Amino acid sequence: MKLMQVQVKVGRPESEAVEVLALMHCEGEALAKQDAGALDKALGGSLQSLLRSGEFEGRTGEVMLFHTHGKVPAKRLLLIGLGKKNSLRLDTLRQAMGHAAKRARQAKVDAFTVCYPTATPKGHSPVEIAQAMTEGAVLGGYQFTTYRSEDTAAKDIGLMTLLMPQKSQVRQGTEGVRRGLATAEAAMFVRDLCNHPSNVMTPARIADEAKAIAKQEQLTLKILEQKDMEQLGMGALLGVARGSHEPPKFLILEYNRARKKDERPVVFVGKTITFDTGGISLKPAENMEHMKADMTGGAEVLAAIRAASRLKLPLRLISILPVAENMPGGRAMKPGDIVKTLSGKTVEVQNTDAEGRLILSDALFYAQRYNPAALVDIATLTGACVVALGQFAIGMFGTDARLKDQVRKSGMTAGERVWEMPLWDEYFEQLRSDVADMRNIGGRGGGMITAALFLSKFAGDYPWVHLDIASTDWSERERAYIPKGPTGIGTRLLIQYLIDRSM
Repeated sequence: MKLMQVQVKVGRPESEAVEVLALMHCEGEALAKQDAGALDKALGGSLQSLLRSGEFEGRTGEVMLFHTHGKVPAKRLLLIGLGKKNSLRLDTLRQAMGHAAKRARQAKVDAFTVCYPTATPKGHSPVEIAQAMTEGAVLGGYQFTTYRSEDTAAKDIGLMTLLMPQKSQVRQGTEGVRRGLATAEAAMFVRDLCNHPSNVMTPARIADEAKAIAKQEQLTLKILEQKDMEQLGMGALLGVARGSHEPPKFLILEYNRARKKDERPVVFVGKTITFDTGGISLKPAENMEHMKADMTGGAEVLAAIRAASRLKLPLRLISILPVAENMPGGRAMKPGDIVKTLSGKTVEVQNTDAEGRLILSDALFYAQRYNPAALVDIATLTGACVVALGQFAIGMFGTDARLKDQVRKSGMTAGERVWEMPLWDEYFEQLRSDVADMRNIGGRGGGMITAALFLSKFAGDYPWVHLDIASTDWSERERAYIPKGPTGIGTRLLIQYLIDRSM
């Protein structure tokens, strides 16, 4: 799909001759004189009447299209509810713009204009507000129709104009739009990759995507093939890949616009299982089709490095993708097998469906050679995360308080919130093996914790955070700016962390 364009201009709502003019309103508040006063006067008090009658109240998610019948230059007004003023968050604006973009598309317009809100979340700059509004509008218009034989897609909106009341705000608004377009485009790229079926999005196709990005963005790309992994001793990743006819790949992309020559990099590692059957420990058939999105973490670190390059962030970033299929087969890894990881540690594989931690163990240990200033892995790792946190929080673990706090704050800004879970050594008792250094599962109790603790043994002493996105990577229903199916959640958190780190 074509990316919506967003522009910023100074203007007055009552003077805008547009097809659709969107206004935001908080529940229980009077009409804001700044954007609605003159409009309401020209409309003979119609907006006030709507509020008094309760036909439009300004509740969260409430949207109403209002025809002006030529009384003002704008042909239609789109009223968008923000809920209670004291509950405003950046994500409220994101959701509001997601609803607005959908309703404008239903009205079959090519473009719409939205007024910068008079009520804004406390403590946030016009840059952050414009970024959130842009993200919501662009992501709310997402569609994936690649494999439909008939064109059933609704017509995309080509342009959104953000109307600023003061010239002094244009520079900040423009920067917010620039960031918002980059982050939204990255999230849609992830959604696209995860929507493709696994017979298309193979490990080789992931490598091709990385090659294209490296060429476009002038990134350094290194691809380790199966023979390279064998020489290095990546026994965990190779063990997972053994059951598939698709050879594994190990991708390392590097971006460097650091201010200092010797600056230590941020390293992102993403689980990239292009399809997960569970291997010999076969998953139930129900919903197994969702496992085409088990590569979400890898797609996100790929999208993040592309966005960093497009935003020209002044830092050094390395994205690592261990890529494989997890399939049953005559050569597939079996329960009870022992694999030797790149670190030299041995792992008894008691469940082949706990494969994500195996491929990440080799990737995290490989990442140590870059002497990272921060090491972040992101993965659809455990069903236990879904049980513990539902669909609205990312599970976070880590060894460094400062890094965890930075990730937490970036998640709040991005509207992709994290919730920290304990990483206590006592849980490692569940991972002890009678025949190897450790086993790859720790039983039902604390499954998300034991998985993270397993990974911690391969991250070294570097500041490290693990993000379990198994609870958020797939949505069973469409929401304001989140589609049904692959969500791309986690992408904007990673990019926001890089933006915040660059400030």
